Amino acid sequence: MTLSRVIQLLSISTCVLAGVQELWWNITYVQNANPDGLYERQVVGVNGTWPPPPISVNNSDSLLIHLTNGLDQPTTLHNHGMFFNSTSWMDGALGVSQCGIPPGQTFDYLVPINSSGQWGTYWTHAHASGQYVDGLRTPLVLHPAQETYQYDEEFTVILGDWYHEQHSVLLEWFLSVANPGGAEPVPDSALIYFAQNSTYLPPIPGTSPSPVTSAVGFNENSTLPFVPGKTYRLRVINTSALSTFYFWIDGHPMRIIEADGTDVEEYPVDALDLAVAQRYSVLVDARNDTSSNWMIHANMDPSMFDKVPSTLQLNLTSSITYAAGQSITDLGTISEYADFNDTVLVPTVVVPQPPVTTTVNLQFFFDTMNDGTSHAMINGVVYNSPLVPAILSELTLGPNATVQEAYGPYSYILEHLDVVDIVVQNMDTNHHPFHLHGHKFQIVNRAAVFDSNDTTLNPPLVEGQANPMRRDTVVIPGGGSVTLRVVADNPGAWIFHCHIEWHLEAGLAVQFIEAPLQAQERSVGLVPSYMFEQCAALGNPYSGNAAGHASTTDLQGLPLGPYQQKMGWLPKGILAMTGCVVSAVIGMVTVVWYSMGRGDSDEEIEEETRRRLAAKAQKGKLFDRFKRGG
Repeated sequence: MTLSRVIQLLSISTCVLAGVQELWWNITYVQNANPDGLYERQVVGVNGTWPPPPISVNNSDSLLIHLTNGLDQPTTLHNHGMFFNSTSWMDGALGVSQCGIPPGQTFDYLVPINSSGQWGTYWTHAHASGQYVDGLRTPLVLHPAQETYQYDEEFTVILGDWYHEQHSVLLEWFLSVANPGGAEPVPDSALIYFAQNSTYLPPIPGTSPSPVTSAVGFNENSTLPFVPGKTYRLRVINTSALSTFYFWIDGHPMRIIEADGTDVEEYPVDALDLAVAQRYSVLVDARNDTSSNWMIHANMDPSMFDKVPSTLQLNLTSSITYAAGQSITDLGTISEYADFNDTVLVPTVVVPQPPVTTTVNLQFFFDTMNDGTSHAMINGVVYNSPLVPAILSELTLGPNATVQEAYGPYSYILEHLDVVDIVVQNMDTNHHPFHLHGHKFQIVNRAAVFDSNDTTLNPPLVEGQANPMRRDTVVIPGGGSVTLRVVADNPGAWIFHCHIEWHLEAGLAVQFIEAPLQAQERSVGLVPSYMFEQCAALGNPYSGNAAGHASTTDLQGLPLGPYQQKMGWLPKGILAMTGCVVSAVIGMVTVVWYSMGRGDSDEEIEEETRRRLAAKAQKGKLFDRFKRGG
């Protein structure tokens, strides 16, 4: 990287005394990875190894990742939960933040942690073509100079579902006419493994893991070393594509102290409920004896699975080790999972609920579309990535950047410093974890049944809340809703989407175009020129509206649809039904004719049948005219 490029990148970071942690990552395929011990497969790794290295950064530093694409398709990298401070072209969301990194090229992701005021537990993952499902995902931990809580040692616990087939193969089936009901691909297994700062914990001595991943302990080959009398912080991350996890440790109560990078007052729990992309930190006190080791449980919730294969082990286990060689106490699984109400958590840094100035209402559901596939819609629109990434449209449209229609029908303009209520209503029967890029929101209301007149199920929103819970990923229950209050103080383009990867691919997303004119002002001299060059290398437009035109209304060529089926009979259905009716009528007339002993010829029978069908058709035309006239 040239000196001028370094200077340009670091100019974004406002703290002169801050350090820069640099990582050089070559994104590569890794063959024959077998972390679950069940199946060898190709994965997406870093520098020829898998899993990608965990990232640990002091929050007084900036993070600079030089990412080279060694794959045969475009890639991106998203640092989940980071604010990016008006530089959303560093966010890594394909089609929103950038066109993607072409094979063989490099993108320098600068995350200005030192000026964002953030710390806590996050994660880094691909945000292109489902590559994080194939393995490009890792923890990201930000350490402040002084933690809110004191503890002796910390570990990061990585949870994730695991597929034996490539994401691209699964996606092709998922979005095909062979799957009109939209059943999500069910994982083949799951993984639990541990990290401490920038290092993964090794396998239990004496075990024989797969050679490619032999440096890391997975599942029953992994363990957390505990010392009696110490207090441990466990940072638990769900990196799944689909699965919610329930996590607990036999014989060890837990106290929540953080959720999605927000420190909270201690809250005791027996088990953690983690939807996709959610994170919690808990304090765990070690026991005072070493007579037994203890089981760690991480169970997948099968409620989202269309069916549970007999080969799928839902109950994942690892262990706490006090003394090698001691037996492991296993108190068994739990019979019923309880959903956790995260609004009971109280942030330690008080932020009162600001008065709302505008509201965005979003209602979503799934349906079989006019092409026979199943997709998701928000306000009746399936999300498709625009041809021009939203941030580039925002920065190149000039004064027309404030026109919402220029960004496509799945876009919403937010004015600078507006206080926005995002009201999300879930018309599906399953729960969905929604993530907002570039922000934390306050959860100011939640309804179990959003259209109920019962205020216990659909309570009114209460204004003036002293300190609502803040996080970046929230679960919206089936048939329910949430109201998320967010201050539009981060100009740029930010995607808001379900973090179940299959649902994002099915169109369950919108994009917020925040403070366009302020975004233009703040971007001067900061956007790297290779962003535009990489778009051109991929054959994508990089200026103008969502379709690449210098217009607010001409969206010709913009990918749209599929669309809901129209009510009533479609042409194919009419032809098919006509054929069935003709066949049925001919058959019935023939049976009746011969049962009456008539000996008319085949020609006479056919003539009579045609006469009756003609009369029926004429009657239908009269009925149609009557309906149209009404």
